[in-house]
Amino acid sequence: MKQSRASRLYLGSSLLFVLLVFWAFARQFYLAAFSGAPTLAMWLRIHGLVMTGWVVLLVVQSALISVKRLQWHCWLGIVGVGWAVLVVAMGSATTLRASMREVRGQTDFAPIQLTITGLELMQMLLFAALVAGAMWWRRRGDYHKRLMLLTIITMLPSVIPRLPVSFFPSNASILLAVDAALLLLIGVDTVHQRRLHPAFGWGGVLIIAALHLTFLGAYTPAWRNFLSRLLS
Repeated sequence: MKQSRASRLYLGSSLLFVLLVFWAFARQFYLAAFSGAPTLAMWLRIHGLVMTGWVVLLVVQSALISVKRLQWHCWLGIVGVGWAVLVVAMGSATTLRASMREVRGQTDFAPIQLTITGLELMQMLLFAALVAGAMWWRRRGDYHKRLMLLTIITMLPSVIPRLPVSFFPSNASILLAVDAALLLLIGVDTVHQRRLHPAFGWGGVLIIAALHLTFLGAYTPAWRNFLSRLLS
């Protein structure tokens, strides 16, 4: 029963994330041909495809576990490792390119973009650490699946601000929404399992601490000046 509930939690969380991603990026990316949105640069379209591929891969992998296709899950996991490298490379390069454009153009948005870049680089670092941990514990299914599920949380700071709603007027409110999603995920799993799993315990602490500390640091003049000099 616990295994069945756990499988539903992981698959349900992955499906919900897919819906959020589609909702957030529908107008500018997925339905751009119908919404009249400006055509994105080729680099951004490739970035969007890479990130979409990872989201779909999460759902497929969760579904394979739900239907007990463990061997297929392992085979696809090899592809997943390479895809995760692409996610980190493309995500980091895209945010750095955006900051470089604003800094070299001396735009009014440059300081904010430098802050965003700091947050997004930390997201990529957390994502890479969680995927690496999941691969290290790939023979421990209870650790592996929870660490992979936490990669969803690391992506939420990039998804929530793009939702076509007005519930999140500031970066602080976005961060609180990420915290709430993380605590809800861990809470549901803890209730079902009747204990806090170490992967969720340590992983949750790592994510909250890293994002909040980065949030504070990325607004400082020291960070903005450092990255500005680096990219100018």
